[in-house]
Order: sequence, then C-alpha cells, then structure tokens
Amino acid sequence: MGRRKRSLPVQQEKNEDLEAKHARIEESDGWTGVNEHSFIAVKPDGVHRRLVGEIIQRFEKKGFRLVGMKLVQASEDLLREHYRDLRDKPFFNGLVRNMSSGPIVAMVWQGLDVVKMSRKMLGETNPADSLPGTIRGDYCLEVGRNVIHGSDSVESAQREISLWFRQNELQCWEDSSGHWIYE
Repeated sequence: MGRRKRSLPVQQEKNEDLEAKHARIEESDGWTGVNEHSFIAVKPDGVHRRLVGEIIQRFEKKGFRLVGMKLVQASEDLLREHYRDLRDKPFFNGLVRNMSSGPIVAMVWQGLDVVKMSRKMLGETNPADSLPGTIRGDYCLEVGRNVIHGSDSVESAQREISLWFRQNELQCWEDSSGHWIYE
C-alpha cells in the first residue's frame, strides 16, 4: 500500500512534465523538427481490405511515433471540408461518397520530416505511378481505391489534424527508442 502512495506522485510528476512539454511545443508556433506531425488516414477500402495493421507497422518501423488514432465514420460535411481544395475537380463528389462509405482510421504521426517522408511511403496518388515498396505501389490498382491519405504539407497537416482531432485526443509521450532513431 505504501509503495503505491510513493509512486503516484512520481507518475503525476511525469504527467505534468509531459503536459508542460506539450504546451511548450504548442506555443512554438506549430510542430517542427522531430515534433512535426502529419495526418494519415486509412480510407474505407484499406479498412475493408484489413490493411490497417500493415500500414501502422510501416510507420512504426520507420521510426515515427503514433500520437493520435481513431476509427470513425466520417460525415460528408467533414469530408467536404477536408478535401475543400479539390471541390472544383470532376471527381470530388465521388471522392466524398467513397470516403463516407465506410470506416476510416484517422491517425496523427510525429517525427522528423514526417510529412515529406509519409508522402514517399504512400507513393503516388495514382497507384500505376507508385513504386513497389510504397503502400500504394504494393496494395493498389486504381486511383479511386488508393487505400490511404496523407497530408501534403505541414500547413495541410495542421489544418487536417484540427478537423479530425481535438487537442486532448493527441498524446504527448516519451519514446524510449528515440535515441536509436535520432542523432
């Protein structure tokens, strides 16, 4: 019993340290460096094909840190806002319809150059142009069923993350393998 009482303040202190670190990062005008964040979503076709675990594993093996994840059925309003830059494209309504057709696994990944590196890991939007070894190169055949979305810039990532996640849904945690990944 006494042991628990002593460990509670230590854990509380660690939580307060993480909260303070999280607040400092937020105040630094966005997430940069090893604190950069990207929004990644496994689309309904990827969820139905049971590719979620494989995709998560690729990001983890790369060394990125998962700081937010949820399974959601996105509303058309959310998707129209998410893809607002494509609203004038002829495929826009079909994209929104497809994305609202089933569950989506929405994730936030953190790490150095995570936006740029994630885009390389995903491959080209058109799977026919994607190299083997990329997610789309390995698992996709058609543009309309390319299993995954990834932010294309740090600014897009910040906007997309704020659409899909509340601030309290993102976790700030210490990764003990960080010194094996970063110099």
